[in-house]
Amino acid sequence: MNNLKIIELLNEHAILMPLNAASREECIHAMIDALEQSGAVADKSAYLEAVMNREKMSSTGIGFKVAIPHGKSSGVKEPALAFAKLANPLDWSSIDGQPVSIVFMIAVPEEAKGNEHLQILVALSRKLMDDDFRSQLLSVSDRGQLLKLLETI
Repeated sequence: MNNLKIIELLNEHAILMPLNAASREECIHAMIDALEQSGAVADKSAYLEAVMNREKMSSTGIGFKVAIPHGKSSGVKEPALAFAKLANPLDWSSIDGQPVSIVFMIAVPEEAKGNEHLQILVALSRKLMDDDFRSQLLSVSDRGQLLKLLETI
């Protein structure tokens, strides 16, 4: 997976903004539903299990109001990304203790060669270290703004 383009992994069905969720679990369920609608996830329960197992290991709340839940599963047909801008910030047990407003969910097939999910995580995390990018991400109000911003990754 050379020249990884985040934008190519994001299907319009997997953009949820705003997403009204009452809990981290509800948010994860809604995003997995969206990934199924986009065609990337074939077996929701298998992928959900992978995501929740990862959450049990340690929180995917990376700080800066952002969480990146992810999972590698046989329930995933192709690498994909879902995005949610939460209507109300959620507790995600983030490393900085701050509630989460932005969620990227990464779905990768079990049989994927190499570590595609790690490449996606690295690309996203690197960009999220940029204060200006994060600030712009937190203020996007429609899909067009989001897609334009993600094209820079």
